[in-house]
Amino acid sequence: MSEEVLWKGSPSQVLNLGKYLVALLLAIGIAVGGLFFPPVWVALVLPLGWALWIFIETRSVRHELTTERIRMSAGVFNQQMDDVELYRVKDTSMERPFWYRMFGLSSLIIETSDRSQPRIEIKAVHNGDELRETLRKQVEFWRDKKRVREVDFDESLADGGTAAGSDDQTVV
Repeated sequence: MSEEVLWKGSPSQVLNLGKYLVALLLAIGIAVGGLFFPPVWVALVLPLGWALWIFIETRSVRHELTTERIRMSAGVFNQQMDDVELYRVKDTSMERPFWYRMFGLSSLIIETSDRSQPRIEIKAVHNGDELRETLRKQVEFWRDKKRVREVDFDESLADGGTAAGSDDQTVV
């Protein structure tokens, strides 16, 4: 079976609306100041360049769900890339803040047993429900195939204590 890409995406620029608003207000302030003192117009490069950098930086974040793993890459000049095998996924949750819901977005939070990536956040993506369900199905498939199961244990029993009133923890 060859590895296939099931989903590919990057965060929505909605994440940066507050920063874009600040850049716009700065640009307006500089433009008004330029009406009274024309050399100030040169300073427009700062807020416009900052807004462009934020756009490029967000656009460079990539997440990919394949049939075998989650791939992540980020970085404009220096790229960082990491993979997490799907059988290492322990839990998923989804967040839909009011601001995201206005644009049909959600963030998927993935807890893993991978040491380099114990928590993965896929922020501000469309169709988060579908992505979460696709991920869940693939995780179950790979757990069955590799015969990986979660084991519940009680920390207080490991220390010689009693099981009464203790919290269970899950590990892979």
